[in-house]
Amino acid sequence: MTNFTVAMLIVGAGLIIYRLRGASTITGEQAKRLVSSGATLIDVRTPSEFSSGHIDGAMNISVDQLAERLADVGDRSGAVVLYCASGARSARAKRILEREGFSNVNNLGGMSRWG
Repeated sequence: MTNFTVAMLIVGAGLIIYRLRGASTITGEQAKRLVSSGATLIDVRTPSEFSSGHIDGAMNISVDQLAERLADVGDRSGAVVLYCASGARSARAKRILEREGFSNVNNLGGMSRWG
């Protein structure tokens, strides 16, 4: 394998990880500030995961039900903070909401980032 091939594989893997993680995430402190200012906090894990523990004040809309529950998210211009277990589902949820016209969607990533 050439150095160029190895470099391209590394770049490709990095792009995949970047895409799965939602391109960008916010810090726990940023998320807390948004929520304290009125942002909607949504846990996109399954109901059983949510019932085993979640961030206080979060509503549970599993990523698989998000497209059918857009009205529960609220105003399309209002701030939304999403989280899940690792960041993959919240990244997917962010893409769904943005595709549906939500303009202020923030991905915390994994719940542990809340702090």
